[in-house]
Amino acid sequence: MSLDSHAIRRAQAAADLANALVPGLRRGRPFAAPSDDAELLERTKNAIGALASPNLDVDDARGLQRSAAQFYEVFTALEAGDRDAAAEKLNDMIVEYGARPTLIRHDGEPWHLHYHPADTPRVPGLTGGFAVGLAILLGTGEADRMGTCSADACDRAYVDVSRNGTKRFCSTACQNRAKTAAFRARRSAPISADTADTRA
Repeated sequence: MSLDSHAIRRAQAAADLANALVPGLRRGRPFAAPSDDAELLERTKNAIGALASPNLDVDDARGLQRSAAQFYEVFTALEAGDRDAAAEKLNDMIVEYGARPTLIRHDGEPWHLHYHPADTPRVPGLTGGFAVGLAILLGTGEADRMGTCSADACDRAYVDVSRNGTKRFCSTACQNRAKTAAFRARRSAPISADTADTRA
């Protein structure tokens, strides 16, 4: 997959944020929204990792919780094959959060592209950047690399950055669960008369 690593990191962060904050199902079990502000802040920081400012606070986390729900709509639309809805949602988010390409130089690095000006507040800056990252993937023919987990009882989002682009699970754990379930289903399937004849 030859795409801008900056865009990929932000698209993955959008998935990670949605997976951390949006309730639903995860790896065969119910997954609840954060129960309080402390958990919300911890989950948010863990989801976006190095992209989060060390000064990220509860108000930021609350804003990003709304963003997470918006991103999840994009992933569910892509899973349903509705690229138009996904694109419209991303366009709306890019406008809402004021994303715009800006060359920035900081910390001794050369000039490089950000998706918002340096003085943008944290929530619109992060959300706008993540939305642009997803839009780059969608707009460069990589929409099939995004969706929600194919395993039973899991609806977490994924971004596939593998070489062959065939990932359809949010995690290795879900992929293994699906393989095990398929194997058990094959073993327990009744043997047809035709199959029995070939075994005789």
